[in-house]
Amino acid sequence: MCLVTILAAVPGAEAQQGRGAPSRAAPKSEGKNSEKEPALAPEPPPAPYDRDLMRLSEIVGALAFLRELCTDPDAAQWPVRMKALLEAEGVTPGRRDRLAGAYNRGYRGYALTYRVCTPSAREAAARFVAEGERLSHALASRFGG
Repeated sequence: MCLVTILAAVPGAEAQQGRGAPSRAAPKSEGKNSEKEPALAPEPPPAPYDRDLMRLSEIVGALAFLRELCTDPDAAQWPVRMKALLEAEGVTPGRRDRLAGAYNRGYRGYALTYRVCTPSAREAAARFVAEGERLSHALASRFGG
């Protein structure tokens, strides 16, 4: 909302400062912003479980990397699970982007740390599996699904 207010204030500031051509360009920009604003308006407020869901997405991303690195039999399941989560919870483009961003953060964070499978990488994966199970059970029991 603040970004929309800031962006709306910019063309007005240009019109006050400039003369001639810039003031003619300002109404065109405002018209384009007006057309784009309705697309942003339907974004619903965050769900009460969004923080946990973002953490779960980050965990799935980390597991997607770590399980593949360690050639675990379930390595191919983690990207599939994220896709299912995106299909179920990514109801708006913004929410979908946030979920995918959390997944990518988890994946990249461990891609920068590990180049080969180590006992530490296996331990991190085991801890993520445990945390992911706790989160998913808590989300399902509190919010259904």
